[in-house]
Amino acid sequence: MASGIFAILDDIAALMDDVAVTAKVATRKTAGILGDDLAVNAEKATGFLSSREIPVLWAITKGSFINKLIIVPIALLLNAFFPIAIKIALILGGFYLAYEGAEKIIEYFFHRPKQTAPAVEKKVKEDETAENAKIKSAITTDFILSVEIVIIALGTVLDRSLTIQILTVSIVALLATVGVYGIVALIVRMDDTGYRLIKYGNGKGFSSSLGNLLVKSLPVIIKALAVIGTIALILVSGGIFVHNIDYIHHLFPSLPSVLKEFVVGLIAGILVVLIVTVVKKVLVKCEV
Repeated sequence: MASGIFAILDDIAALMDDVAVTAKVATRKTAGILGDDLAVNAEKATGFLSSREIPVLWAITKGSFINKLIIVPIALLLNAFFPIAIKIALILGGFYLAYEGAEKIIEYFFHRPKQTAPAVEKKVKEDETAENAKIKSAITTDFILSVEIVIIALGTVLDRSLTIQILTVSIVALLATVGVYGIVALIVRMDDTGYRLIKYGNGKGFSSSLGNLLVKSLPVIIKALAVIGTIALILVSGGIFVHNIDYIHHLFPSLPSVLKEFVVGLIAGILVVLIVTVVKKVLVKCEV
């Protein structure tokens, strides 16, 4: 009986060793998209009142966990029974990401909001509505990025057993959520940490200098993340189209891949923005 228990433990140890190796490979393969995921979600998780930053980030993190719980089993089932559906889902998600990125660029250059003084009695409700909309947008974007992360991770273990596939993809999905949103939490709380260091040092010494650096760096980082996040949306969407549509993949082979992905993503995004704008105008006219 003891030998049987040791044999089971040995099998479990061997399985965990295989999973560790495959998870390491899968994580390396998804590193690029994880970087984009970090940039996009860090930008979406900023811009709130200090008291609302952690609650908002926690709401997005919970949404991300739910996304993974939905995506992982569906991806495994589709890969086994209907693999073409994965490619279709990726391409549709690519159009959404392209739309978000292109819309931000168009709004920045052509539709900057005018500075007006909002009515005080409406401000709380407007802030709550804007917060909920941003959380929903962040969770939707996370869903699409999570699909790509899971599919890339799954692609590294297609030749392994189903058990290893499940464990590897689950570990990568968990690390993606914990790692990305853990770093985002550190970023959005930089200013509070800085103020505490300044208070601790009474405005003098190394801790105060570090605190001042953190406080002054946060606005710069947030602005940089807004730009990087928008570029990441375009690049990720373009990469989805380039790698999953043969015609685009073989188009302009001499063009650098990064430039090609950005151009393709931007063109796709502008087209979707135009379509959505036209549809909205038609619906408004129909209502009138």
